[in-house]
Amino acid sequence: MFSPPTAPLPPTPAAGPGPIAAPASVTGPAPVRAAPPAARKPRANPFMSQDPAAKARRLARALISDMVVYHPAKRREGLQNNSLKTLFDEEIKKSWEEYVDQVGRDLAESTPFFHQALNEILADGQTVFP
Repeated sequence: MFSPPTAPLPPTPAAGPGPIAAPASVTGPAPVRAAPPAARKPRANPFMSQDPAAKARRLARALISDMVVYHPAKRREGLQNNSLKTLFDEEIKKSWEEYVDQVGRDLAESTPFFHQALNEILADGQTVFP
């Protein structure tokens, strides 16, 4: 039985950072490329921070953001009528208790994070909560 001779494969042009390997059926397994060098050092995830003040600030903002998400109509009414303190009295008390439980009374009372979050997020930047 006669089979025609096979011609060698023509070289394949390179595309990308390294040469393109011939199919595994021709040459065996494809070579492993080295990983490209890192361009820059990745930044630390702020949510994994061990800094108690950073954690307290994030928690305050999260608690107040939850109020806005769960009570949008009440917030709109409070902003229009200047009655945020009255309308959100119970939610603010509950959030404050949660905040103190998680960050500790000393840190909660010695930093402005909770009141800043109330003013920035709930009061839409107005100074309603001194």
